[in-house]
Amino acid sequence: MTLLKKDQGTLAPFRSMLSDFFKTNDFFEDGFGNRSWLPAVNVSENEKHYEIDVAVPGMKKDDFKVTTKNGMLVISSEKKEEKEEKKKNYTRQEYNYHSFSRSFSLPEDVKEDDIKATYTDGVLKLVLGRDGKGISKGKEIAIG
Repeated sequence: MTLLKKDQGTLAPFRSMLSDFFKTNDFFEDGFGNRSWLPAVNVSENEKHYEIDVAVPGMKKDDFKVTTKNGMLVISSEKKEEKEEKKKNYTRQEYNYHSFSRSFSLPEDVKEDDIKATYTDGVLKLVLGRDGKGISKGKEIAIG
């Protein structure tokens, strides 16, 4: 049996070059071993509301900021950690910084005053009520 490579057209060499350039393992490396990351998100809907689940284990609800503005829902987080260890002959300091921001265009039927957020067991869950009349000026959502 002989396997034949599928012809990918005249753009195949360029696709290969682009995929090599945009490898996530290398492209987001910052030189200090930290990588930028975006948490996994699941979005679902029914007649009454939309649900957004964001997988962010190891964080606290105070680490998040959830806002709406100009028809966008923005979920962001910044977490800074500093560790210092002093021994007789040396001092070791470690700094760690993690951040992300995810933005979503809101459908016109979202009730901005009916958005609820909770953080439980590493999952930030947002429930966005439907049947609204459009998005207003903007709002920061409290996380329960």
